[in-house]
Amino acid sequence: MVTSELQPLLVLVGPTGIGKTELSLQIAEHFACEIVGVDSMQVYRQMDIGTAKPTAEERLRVPHHLIDYVDPAEEYTAGRFARDAEKAIDSIAAQGRLPLLVGGTGLYLRALLDGIFDEEEGEGGDHSDRAEIRTGLRQRLANEGREVLFRELQETDPATAQRLHPNDSQRLLRALEILLATGIPWSEHLRRQQQREEQAGRDRRRYNVLTLGLHRPRPELYERIDRRVAEMVEQGLLDEVRHLLARGYDGGLKAMQSIGYRHMVYFLEGTWSWQETLELLARDTRRYAKRQLTWFGRDKTIEWFHPERERDTVLQRIGAFLKEPAGTKRP
Repeated sequence: MVTSELQPLLVLVGPTGIGKTELSLQIAEHFACEIVGVDSMQVYRQMDIGTAKPTAEERLRVPHHLIDYVDPAEEYTAGRFARDAEKAIDSIAAQGRLPLLVGGTGLYLRALLDGIFDEEEGEGGDHSDRAEIRTGLRQRLANEGREVLFRELQETDPATAQRLHPNDSQRLLRALEILLATGIPWSEHLRRQQQREEQAGRDRRRYNVLTLGLHRPRPELYERIDRRVAEMVEQGLLDEVRHLLARGYDGGLKAMQSIGYRHMVYFLEGTWSWQETLELLARDTRRYAKRQLTWFGRDKTIEWFHPERERDTVLQRIGAFLKEPAGTKRP
């Protein structure tokens, strides 16, 4: 049965360390929500400390979805998240509760709400830093040769490989970069772009969305991040990584190359001293937060609040949103 009624959907975003978890729990308890995680790392089981997952006690307070969801060896993409999140949202709504999406992975949120996978944009997140991917591919080209990389493209994206000349190194690297950064082949990006153009003018939305963003003054945020990094180390981040490696999860896995985990791996391999590891971990976490703020700052639909000073204002805004007619279009 087709209905014009749009499903209300609350979204709470912000950079790492901003204070999303506690406010999300308060919102969920106040408005009978269940939380859907929008985090590219919290989906992984056994990776708890370095991902700053909600604790077991916090998850008892409010049901959470898409947390502890896949094995660290699995490839998890924005496209898969969009499908899984839709199922979770439908399940929550079917119980008469309100879905609340919470997290900092902007590409995942975009995939769900807009269905857009722009090949020119990859979120500078935990394990999809385009600059690092690009540098690694160039090193591989120099060390392994063009033929090796071209065969890899033929296996992973045969449609793109077929239309590229084997000697076109620039486009070869571009195609592999897009695949590694987004988990989606270049040919699929092009197909979806064509589909979007064909569907221009049609309303494909299912949700009536209110997106709330959390912000703090930059020095305050960075102080919180430094404190969080120190707490993660005190809680046993190094032992968590040792445990993962002992269970056979290679340090080169996509999940293991995320912030925090790759730092501990490099320390265990002797690449960095302990002091270097701690300094680089804090620095890279701050840089990640900055990239997240840049990503979300481009979305003009986000309404920004301080998580503590404006908590009551957030609750009032949500209450007003839920009383509005369900039909306001998301730009």
